[in-house]
Amino acid sequence: MIALTLDRIAEITQTAIGGSARPDSVVDGPVVIDSRGAAPGALFVALKGERVDGHDFAAAAVEAGAVAVLASRPVDAPHLLVDGGGDEAVVAALARLAAYVARELSDPARGADAAQIVGITGSSGKTTTKDLVAQVLGGLGPTVAPAGSFNNEIGHPLTVLRADTGTRHLVLEVAARGIGHIAHLCRVAPPRIGVVLNVGSAHMGEFGGRDAIARAKGELVEALPPGGERRGGGGVAVLNADDPRVNAMAARTRARVVTYGLAEDADVRASDVVLEDTGAPSFTLHLDGSTARVRLALVGAHQVHNALAAAAVADELGMDIEAIAAALGAAVPASRWRMEVTEHDGVTLVNDAYNANPESMRAALTTLGALARERRSIAVLGLMGELGEQAHQAEHERVGEMAAETGVSHLVVVGEGAEGIAVGAERAARDGRWRGECIRVPDAERAAPAVRERMRAGDVVIVKGSRVAALERVIDLITKGDAQ
Repeated sequence: MIALTLDRIAEITQTAIGGSARPDSVVDGPVVIDSRGAAPGALFVALKGERVDGHDFAAAAVEAGAVAVLASRPVDAPHLLVDGGGDEAVVAALARLAAYVARELSDPARGADAAQIVGITGSSGKTTTKDLVAQVLGGLGPTVAPAGSFNNEIGHPLTVLRADTGTRHLVLEVAARGIGHIAHLCRVAPPRIGVVLNVGSAHMGEFGGRDAIARAKGELVEALPPGGERRGGGGVAVLNADDPRVNAMAARTRARVVTYGLAEDADVRASDVVLEDTGAPSFTLHLDGSTARVRLALVGAHQVHNALAAAAVADELGMDIEAIAAALGAAVPASRWRMEVTEHDGVTLVNDAYNANPESMRAALTTLGALARERRSIAVLGLMGELGEQAHQAEHERVGEMAAETGVSHLVVVGEGAEGIAVGAERAARDGRWRGECIRVPDAERAAPAVRERMRAGDVVIVKGSRVAALERVIDLITKGDAQ
């Protein structure tokens, strides 16, 4: 974080200095919510939470070097106290501090030293695209991006507060579970470049339909400043030309619009897409009249769109097409449980267990088919959460049919909530469209031995489900030999 005195932080956050805190003490270290991450110069943010109360660890944070504690009740340590409101008030104070830092670092008056803020949203692919953009922009200068999916009202400001005067790019993932959430995050860190990947069915239960999801995702482009010339500053909305709801967001922004996709009229597009035996795609990148061949190390045909979005951002920030192609090719998976490919006893294991919705399930099964080709394949599939009651059964049944169409040898359906997947696959079997085996198990602990009993050298195994299913455990149990 940029160096600030406690009295300045108190002014920004609208808090009162308390305990043994000295107003002229300087916070120039990390801002953390876990006392174990406290270090000299840190600010420790105490949240009550559901399991533990951060206030109980205030003294430990200060012992580790924290200058003060941002708290909702007095603690026996130097602190900044919010005026009522509990955790909600603490999070609001944290957001005010992050907003101040973001404004300071991105101030155009800093010239070439101003940080460029990039916001990325979409129903799926946000984290992978964020990781891609961050790795590519790292070649241009110091870049800060969240670890994993640190994209909510707590993770977002904490990521902003990792930036300092040396930061040139701040790449932020913005998520929403309701109307207004993205608008709020954009007020904390106003982006100059906004990327909208897609409008899918993730969080359908919360929003009630795709139109509402599109309304929420579009808050990102509405927050952008007016546009300017290419590479000349001003707001830039990077929109997926292949998603009609995303493409329509061009009418909702003052920013200059850059489209990407497979469409012939996209500003940044891909042609000649090939899925290699490794499951990684290669394609020809078209950008401003020039072309370059890109060979990704990431697995899955859906990575092409993510790479195109990253290319559009990098182009806006001054990279030439050859540098972009090289950086994309060098990018590696940076967040866990997203198309992680490993080998174990001659079996290819794909851990894509971070989340699941119909679109990402389709992408995962397509990737499985590409990886397997002439080999046997096993799919371990769990619940797709947040779909809403009306879509729940039908969408799960469609996934079961998709798995059958992929030609999996064995389908392991995990948990009662995923029953529809088994129903869809078994219907395909009855119709003569599939000859594989469908196994139902209650949880990851039983899924692992079911896979181990059936897998043999040369097989490809994919694991996919929503976070509530905790299917990442399946791969751990298989590789550690604990499945029984």
